[in-house]
Amino acid sequence: MDTTIVSDATVAPGGSAVLFELAARGRVVQCSIGRDALEQYFWLPKGASEVRLLKAFGDGQKRIMAIAERKALRFAVDAIELKANDFER
Repeated sequence: MDTTIVSDATVAPGGSAVLFELAARGRVVQCSIGRDALEQYFWLPKGASEVRLLKAFGDGQKRIMAIAERKALRFAVDAIELKANDFER
């Protein structure tokens, strides 16, 4: 798979998610992953700071990108919102 992050990840207003863009198959997709998913699957402590939120994202970036890319390719949409249930096995 030939996917890259287009820009640095940022924290959404209010700290409810991490926002990022990925490029897959020649198009840019706006993505987000909710705080709840990071808490449940990427060891983010509840009530963690924005710095810790971005660290949890960075630590799980490969897995997060893989799920985001699969959804981008499957649904051909311009925006993807990753939630905890996207990471269930």
